Amino acid sequence: MATAKVLAGAKVVLPTGTVTDGRVIVDGTKIAGSSPRLSNELGGTPFADATTVDLSGHWVVPGFVDMHNHGGGGASFTSGTVEDILKGVHTHRLHGTTTVVASFVTGDMDFLTQRAGLLSELAEQGEIAGIHFEGPFISPCRKGAHDETLLRDPDPAAVRKLIDAARGRAKMVTLATELPGGIDSVRLLAEHGVIAAIGHTDATYEQTVEAIDAGATVATHLFNAMPGLGHRAPGPIAALLEDERITVELINDGTHLHPAALELAFHHKGGRKVAFITDAMDAAGFGDGRYMLGTLEVEVKDSVARLVEGGSIAGSTLTLDRAFKRAATIDELPVEDIVHAISANPAQLLGVYDTVGSLDPGKDADLVVLDEEFELKGVMRKGEWIVEP
Repeated sequence: MATAKVLAGAKVVLPTGTVTDGRVIVDGTKIAGSSPRLSNELGGTPFADATTVDLSGHWVVPGFVDMHNHGGGGASFTSGTVEDILKGVHTHRLHGTTTVVASFVTGDMDFLTQRAGLLSELAEQGEIAGIHFEGPFISPCRKGAHDETLLRDPDPAAVRKLIDAARGRAKMVTLATELPGGIDSVRLLAEHGVIAAIGHTDATYEQTVEAIDAGATVATHLFNAMPGLGHRAPGPIAALLEDERITVELINDGTHLHPAALELAFHHKGGRKVAFITDAMDAAGFGDGRYMLGTLEVEVKDSVARLVEGGSIAGSTLTLDRAFKRAATIDELPVEDIVHAISANPAQLLGVYDTVGSLDPGKDADLVVLDEEFELKGVMRKGEWIVEP
Protein backbone atom coordinates (compact mmCIF):
# COMPACT_ATOMS: atom_id res chain seq x y z
CA MET A 1 0.00 0.00 0.00
CA ALA A 2 1.42 3.36 -1.02
CA THR A 3 2.45 5.59 1.86
CA ALA A 4 3.48 8.53 -0.31
CA LYS A 5 1.34 11.63 -0.72
CA VAL A 6 1.62 14.37 -3.31
CA LEU A 7 0.27 17.75 -2.26
CA ALA A 8 -0.37 19.46 -5.57
CA GLY A 9 -1.49 22.76 -7.02
CA ALA A 10 -0.75 25.03 -4.04
CA LYS A 11 1.49 28.03 -3.57
CA VAL A 12 4.43 26.31 -1.90
CA VAL A 13 6.84 28.44 0.14
CA LEU A 14 10.37 27.09 -0.23
CA PRO A 15 13.67 28.57 1.02
CA THR A 16 14.27 29.83 -2.51
CA GLY A 17 10.87 31.55 -2.76
CA THR A 18 7.23 30.80 -3.49
CA VAL A 19 6.35 28.32 -6.22
CA THR A 20 2.90 28.73 -7.80
CA ASP A 21 1.13 25.48 -8.72
CA GLY A 22 3.80 23.63 -6.79
CA ARG A 23 3.91 20.24 -5.19
CA VAL A 24 5.30 18.62 -2.08
CA ILE A 25 5.96 14.88 -2.06
CA VAL A 26 5.68 13.21 1.34
CA ASP A 27 7.05 9.69 1.73
CA GLY A 28 6.38 8.20 5.14
CA THR A 29 7.52 10.73 7.75
CA LYS A 30 9.78 12.73 5.44
CA ILE A 31 9.59 15.23 2.61
CA ALA A 32 10.79 13.40 -0.49
CA GLY A 33 10.70 16.34 -2.86
CA SER A 34 9.23 19.69 -3.73
CA SER A 35 9.09 21.42 -7.11
CA PRO A 36 6.80 23.30 -9.47
CA ARG A 37 5.87 20.16 -11.40
CA LEU A 38 2.41 18.72 -10.76
CA SER A 39 1.61 15.17 -9.73
CA ASN A 40 0.45 14.14 -13.21
CA GLU A 41 4.10 14.28 -14.27
CA LEU A 42 5.12 11.57 -11.79
CA GLY A 43 4.61 8.61 -14.11
CA GLY A 44 7.51 6.20 -14.03
CA THR A 45 8.84 7.57 -10.74
CA PRO A 46 8.84 5.77 -7.37
CA PHE A 47 5.84 7.96 -6.47
CA ALA A 48 3.66 7.17 -9.49
CA ASP A 49 1.08 5.44 -7.23
CA ALA A 50 1.12 8.12 -4.55
CA THR A 51 -2.10 9.57 -3.19
CA THR A 52 -2.67 13.04 -4.65
CA VAL A 53 -4.19 15.82 -2.56
CA ASP A 54 -5.40 18.75 -4.65
CA LEU A 55 -4.63 21.97 -2.77
CA SER A 56 -5.38 24.45 -5.53
CA GLY A 57 -6.12 27.88 -4.08
CA HIS A 58 -4.12 27.18 -0.92
CA TRP A 59 -0.70 27.87 0.55
CA VAL A 60 1.63 25.14 1.82
CA VAL A 61 4.20 26.40 4.34
CA PRO A 62 6.55 24.69 6.81
CA GLY A 63 5.19 23.70 10.21
CA PHE A 64 5.48 26.50 12.74
CA VAL A 65 8.27 26.50 15.36
CA ASP A 66 7.48 28.20 18.69
CA MET A 67 10.54 28.78 20.86
CA HIS A 68 8.67 30.53 23.72
CA ASN A 69 5.45 28.89 24.93
CA HIS A 70 4.12 28.30 28.46
CA GLY A 71 1.10 26.12 27.67
CA GLY A 72 -2.32 25.88 26.10
CA GLY A 73 -5.54 23.92 26.03
CA GLY A 74 -6.01 24.65 29.73
CA ALA A 75 -2.64 23.09 30.57
CA SER A 76 0.58 24.59 31.96
CA PHE A 77 4.08 23.52 31.00
CA THR A 78 5.38 24.95 34.29
CA SER A 79 3.12 23.02 36.67
CA GLY A 80 1.03 20.49 34.73
CA THR A 81 1.24 16.71 34.73
CA VAL A 82 2.73 14.84 31.79
CA GLU A 83 -0.82 14.37 30.49
CA ASP A 84 -1.42 18.13 30.83
CA ILE A 85 1.77 18.97 28.98
CA LEU A 86 0.90 16.64 26.12
CA LYS A 87 -2.56 18.22 25.96
CA GLY A 88 -0.99 21.67 25.68
CA VAL A 89 1.41 20.51 22.99
CA HIS A 90 -1.43 18.93 21.01
CA THR A 91 -3.49 22.12 21.29
CA HIS A 92 -0.73 24.09 19.59
CA ARG A 93 -0.21 21.38 16.98
CA LEU A 94 -3.87 21.81 16.00
CA HIS A 95 -2.96 25.44 15.25
CA GLY A 96 0.07 24.61 13.10
CA THR A 97 2.88 24.58 15.67
CA THR A 98 4.55 21.26 14.91
CA THR A 99 7.65 22.09 16.99
CA VAL A 100 7.36 23.68 20.43
CA VAL A 101 9.77 24.58 23.22
CA ALA A 102 8.25 24.37 26.70
CA SER A 103 8.87 27.56 28.68
CA PHE A 104 8.88 27.87 32.48
CA VAL A 105 7.96 30.94 34.46
CA THR A 106 9.84 31.81 37.66
CA GLY A 107 9.72 29.23 40.41
CA ASP A 108 11.70 27.94 43.36
CA MET A 109 15.03 26.48 42.22
CA ASP A 110 14.28 22.99 43.55
CA PHE A 111 10.91 23.02 41.82
CA LEU A 112 12.43 24.16 38.53
CA THR A 113 15.13 21.48 38.60
CA GLN A 114 12.49 18.81 39.25
CA ARG A 115 10.34 20.10 36.38
CA ALA A 116 13.35 20.25 34.10
CA GLY A 117 14.00 16.57 34.70
CA LEU A 118 10.38 15.74 33.84
CA LEU A 119 10.28 17.79 30.65
CA SER A 120 13.67 16.57 29.51
CA GLU A 121 12.11 13.10 29.22
CA LEU A 122 9.41 14.51 26.92
CA ALA A 123 12.12 16.19 24.87
CA GLU A 124 13.96 12.88 24.57
CA GLN A 125 10.72 11.33 23.30
CA GLY A 126 10.37 14.08 20.67
CA GLU A 127 7.19 15.58 22.10
CA ILE A 128 8.84 18.95 22.75
CA ALA A 129 11.95 20.51 21.24
CA GLY A 130 13.52 21.49 24.56
CA ILE A 131 13.16 23.72 27.60
CA HIS A 132 13.25 27.50 28.06
CA PHE A 133 13.79 29.02 31.50
CA GLU A 134 12.14 32.45 31.56
CA GLY A 135 13.20 33.31 35.07
CA PRO A 136 14.10 33.31 37.88
CA PHE A 137 17.13 35.36 36.75
CA ILE A 138 15.21 38.51 35.84
CA SER A 139 14.87 42.06 37.10
CA PRO A 140 12.33 42.89 39.83
CA CYS A 141 11.89 46.22 38.01
CA ARG A 142 10.64 44.43 34.90
CA LYS A 143 9.20 41.27 36.37
CA GLY A 144 5.92 41.28 34.42
CA ALA A 145 3.89 38.20 35.42
CA HIS A 146 6.63 36.61 37.54
CA ASP A 147 6.58 36.13 41.32
CA GLU A 148 8.96 38.77 42.69
CA THR A 149 9.59 36.77 45.88
CA LEU A 150 11.21 34.00 43.83
CA LEU A 151 13.48 36.14 41.67
CA ARG A 152 17.25 35.89 42.10
CA ASP A 153 20.44 37.19 40.54
CA PRO A 154 21.85 35.11 37.67
CA ASP A 155 24.63 33.45 39.63
CA PRO A 156 26.47 31.14 37.19
CA ALA A 157 26.32 28.24 39.64
CA ALA A 158 22.53 28.51 39.82
CA VAL A 159 22.25 28.82 36.04
CA ARG A 160 24.45 25.75 35.67
CA LYS A 161 22.23 23.85 38.11
CA LEU A 162 19.19 24.41 35.88
CA ILE A 163 20.85 23.49 32.61
CA ASP A 164 22.35 20.37 34.20
CA ALA A 165 18.88 19.38 35.45
CA ALA A 166 17.61 19.62 31.88
CA ARG A 167 20.08 16.89 30.80
CA GLY A 168 21.14 18.57 27.58
CA ARG A 169 17.60 19.67 26.67
CA ALA A 170 17.85 23.28 27.84
CA LYS A 171 17.50 25.45 24.75
CA MET A 172 17.28 28.98 26.19
CA VAL A 173 17.56 30.97 29.41
CA THR A 174 16.18 34.51 29.71
CA LEU A 175 18.36 36.80 31.83
CA ALA A 176 18.44 40.36 33.07
CA THR A 177 22.10 40.50 32.17
CA GLU A 178 22.76 43.73 34.08
CA LEU A 179 22.26 41.91 37.39
CA PRO A 180 25.26 40.54 39.34
CA GLY A 181 26.57 37.43 37.58
CA GLY A 182 24.68 38.21 34.39
CA ILE A 183 27.61 38.56 32.01
CA ASP A 184 29.38 35.49 33.41
CA SER A 185 26.13 33.54 33.03
CA VAL A 186 25.84 34.62 29.40
CA ARG A 187 29.33 33.28 28.77
CA LEU A 188 28.46 30.04 30.58
CA LEU A 189 25.36 29.51 28.48
CA ALA A 190 27.21 30.24 25.25
CA GLU A 191 29.89 27.71 26.20
CA HIS A 192 27.22 25.05 26.73
CA GLY A 193 25.33 25.75 23.52
CA VAL A 194 22.31 27.24 25.28
CA ILE A 195 20.75 30.46 23.98
CA ALA A 196 21.29 33.41 26.30
CA ALA A 197 18.27 35.67 25.84
CA ILE A 198 18.12 39.23 27.14
CA GLY A 199 14.75 39.97 28.67
CA HIS A 200 12.77 41.20 31.67
CA THR A 201 15.64 43.62 31.93
CA ASP A 202 16.28 47.16 33.14
CA ALA A 203 19.63 47.35 31.36
CA THR A 204 21.11 50.44 29.80
CA TYR A 205 22.21 50.57 26.17
CA GLU A 206 25.83 50.06 27.21
CA GLN A 207 25.02 47.11 29.48
CA THR A 208 23.06 45.47 26.69
CA VAL A 209 25.95 45.86 24.26
CA GLU A 210 28.23 44.22 26.82
CA ALA A 211 25.85 41.24 27.10
CA ILE A 212 25.69 40.84 23.32
CA ASP A 213 29.47 40.91 23.12
CA ALA A 214 29.54 38.20 25.81
CA GLY A 215 27.38 35.89 23.67
CA ALA A 216 23.69 36.76 24.04
CA THR A 217 21.83 36.11 20.78
CA VAL A 218 18.08 36.60 21.46
CA ALA A 219 15.83 39.38 22.74
CA THR A 220 12.96 37.93 24.77
CA HIS A 221 9.65 39.42 23.51
CA LEU A 222 11.24 42.66 22.32
CA PHE A 223 9.68 45.92 23.61
CA ASN A 224 7.90 44.10 26.46
CA ALA A 225 9.36 43.96 29.99
CA MET A 226 12.20 46.38 29.23
CA PRO A 227 12.68 50.18 29.21
CA GLY A 228 11.20 52.04 26.28
CA LEU A 229 13.31 53.58 23.55
CA GLY A 230 14.59 57.00 24.64
CA HIS A 231 16.39 59.61 22.61
CA ARG A 232 19.01 60.31 25.30
CA ALA A 233 18.92 56.95 27.05
CA PRO A 234 18.19 54.50 24.23
CA GLY A 235 18.21 51.53 26.57
CA PRO A 236 18.21 47.89 25.48
CA ILE A 237 15.81 48.23 22.54
CA ALA A 238 18.22 50.26 20.41
CA ALA A 239 21.10 47.89 21.13
CA LEU A 240 19.00 44.81 20.36
CA LEU A 241 17.61 46.23 17.12
CA GLU A 242 20.89 47.47 15.71
CA ASP A 243 23.05 44.41 16.33
CA GLU A 244 22.96 41.77 13.57
CA ARG A 245 23.89 39.05 16.08
CA ILE A 246 20.51 39.39 17.84
CA THR A 247 17.27 37.72 16.81
CA VAL A 248 14.25 39.45 18.32
CA GLU A 249 11.16 37.61 19.53
CA LEU A 250 7.85 39.29 18.67
CA ILE A 251 4.37 38.49 20.03
CA ASN A 252 2.13 39.46 17.12
CA ASP A 253 -1.28 39.31 18.81
CA GLY A 254 -2.36 42.95 18.53
CA THR A 255 -2.03 43.40 22.32
CA HIS A 256 1.69 43.15 23.03
CA LEU A 257 2.79 45.26 20.05
CA HIS A 258 1.49 48.24 18.13
CA PRO A 259 1.78 47.57 14.37
CA ALA A 260 4.33 50.40 14.15
CA ALA A 261 6.57 48.62 16.66
CA LEU A 262 6.45 45.43 14.61
CA GLU A 263 7.22 47.41 11.47
CA LEU A 264 10.18 49.04 13.23
CA ALA A 265 11.56 45.62 14.18
CA PHE A 266 11.27 44.26 10.64
CA HIS A 267 12.76 47.46 9.22
CA HIS A 268 15.87 47.03 11.35
CA LYS A 269 16.16 43.24 11.46
CA GLY A 270 14.70 42.11 8.13
CA GLY A 271 12.97 38.76 7.82
CA ARG A 272 15.99 36.72 8.91
CA LYS A 273 16.45 38.04 12.48
CA VAL A 274 12.87 37.96 13.77
CA ALA A 275 11.14 35.04 15.50
CA PHE A 276 7.40 35.06 16.01
CA ILE A 277 6.48 33.49 19.35
CA THR A 278 3.25 33.02 21.26
CA ASP A 279 4.41 33.38 24.90
CA ALA A 280 1.17 31.45 25.34
CA MET A 281 -0.24 30.48 28.71
CA ASP A 282 -2.88 27.88 29.61
CA ALA A 283 -5.82 29.74 28.04
CA ALA A 284 -4.42 29.54 24.49
CA GLY A 285 -6.87 27.50 22.43
CA PHE A 286 -9.09 27.12 25.51
CA GLY A 287 -10.96 30.27 26.53
CA ASP A 288 -11.52 33.07 29.03
CA GLY A 289 -11.47 32.44 32.79
CA ARG A 290 -9.18 32.27 35.82
CA TYR A 291 -5.84 30.47 35.58
CA MET A 292 -2.58 30.11 37.49
CA LEU A 293 0.69 31.19 35.88
CA GLY A 294 3.30 29.73 38.19
CA THR A 295 2.29 31.04 41.62
CA LEU A 296 0.25 33.99 40.31
CA GLU A 297 -3.45 34.15 39.46
CA VAL A 298 -4.40 35.32 35.99
CA GLU A 299 -7.72 36.45 34.59
CA VAL A 300 -8.30 36.04 30.87
CA LYS A 301 -10.96 38.33 29.45
CA ASP A 302 -11.65 38.82 25.76
CA SER A 303 -8.59 36.61 25.11
CA VAL A 304 -6.21 38.99 26.95
CA ALA A 305 -4.40 37.55 29.99
CA ARG A 306 -3.66 39.85 32.93
CA LEU A 307 -2.59 39.30 36.54
CA VAL A 308 -5.47 39.55 38.99
CA GLU A 309 -3.18 41.55 41.28
CA GLY A 310 -1.76 44.58 39.48
CA GLY A 311 -3.15 43.95 36.01
CA SER A 312 0.17 43.21 34.26
CA ILE A 313 -0.10 41.37 30.94
CA ALA A 314 0.51 37.70 31.73
CA GLY A 315 1.66 35.99 28.58
CA SER A 316 -0.82 35.58 25.75
CA THR A 317 -3.57 33.37 24.41
CA LEU A 318 -2.02 33.51 20.95
CA THR A 319 -1.60 30.59 18.57
CA LEU A 320 0.83 30.88 15.69
CA ASP A 321 -1.80 30.46 12.99
CA ARG A 322 -3.35 33.71 14.25
CA ALA A 323 0.06 35.37 14.31
CA PHE A 324 0.61 34.28 10.69
CA LYS A 325 -2.75 35.60 9.51
CA ARG A 326 -2.27 38.93 11.29
CA ALA A 327 1.20 39.34 9.81
CA ALA A 328 -0.12 38.65 6.30
CA THR A 329 -3.40 40.58 6.38
CA ILE A 330 -2.93 43.44 8.86
CA ASP A 331 0.81 43.97 8.87
CA GLU A 332 0.99 43.12 5.15
CA LEU A 333 4.35 41.41 5.45
CA PRO A 334 5.65 39.30 2.56
CA VAL A 335 4.68 35.66 3.09
CA GLU A 336 8.31 34.59 2.70
CA ASP A 337 9.32 36.88 5.59
CA ILE A 338 6.54 35.47 7.75
CA VAL A 339 7.67 31.91 7.03
CA HIS A 340 11.22 32.81 8.03
CA ALA A 341 9.99 34.39 11.27
CA ILE A 342 7.57 31.61 12.19
CA SER A 343 9.51 28.53 11.03
CA ALA A 344 13.04 28.83 9.66
CA ASN A 345 14.54 31.40 12.03
CA PRO A 346 13.47 29.75 15.31
CA ALA A 347 14.47 26.33 13.93
CA GLN A 348 17.94 27.65 13.16
CA LEU A 349 18.30 29.23 16.60
CA LEU A 350 17.22 26.01 18.30
CA GLY A 351 19.66 23.95 16.25
CA VAL A 352 16.94 21.82 14.63
CA TYR A 353 16.93 23.30 11.12
CA ASP A 354 18.37 20.07 9.76
CA THR A 355 15.02 18.37 10.44
CA VAL A 356 12.35 21.12 10.55
CA GLY A 357 11.75 24.74 9.56
CA SER A 358 11.53 24.39 5.78
CA LEU A 359 10.09 22.12 3.07
CA ASP A 360 13.46 20.84 1.90
CA PRO A 361 13.71 17.16 0.90
CA GLY A 362 14.90 14.90 3.69
CA LYS A 363 13.32 16.95 6.48
CA ASP A 364 10.40 15.88 8.63
CA ALA A 365 7.09 16.20 6.78
CA ASP A 366 5.84 19.01 9.03
CA LEU A 367 3.68 21.47 7.13
CA VAL A 368 0.67 23.75 7.32
CA VAL A 369 -2.04 24.34 4.71
CA LEU A 370 -3.64 27.81 4.61
CA ASP A 371 -6.41 29.12 2.38
CA GLU A 372 -6.25 32.33 0.37
CA GLU A 373 -7.35 34.34 3.45
CA PHE A 374 -4.58 32.66 5.50
CA GLU A 375 -6.99 30.62 7.58
CA LEU A 376 -5.55 27.31 8.72
CA LYS A 377 -7.00 24.36 6.81
CA GLY A 378 -4.53 21.54 7.38
CA VAL A 379 -1.64 20.47 9.60
CA MET A 380 0.74 17.58 8.95
CA ARG A 381 3.36 16.38 11.43
CA LYS A 382 5.86 13.69 10.47
CA GLY A 383 3.74 12.71 7.51
CA GLU A 384 0.44 12.31 9.37
CA TRP A 385 -2.46 14.71 9.14
CA ILE A 386 -3.34 16.27 12.51
CA VAL A 387 -5.84 18.50 10.76
CA GLU A 388 -6.84 17.07 7.37
CA PRO A 389 -7.56 19.62 4.65
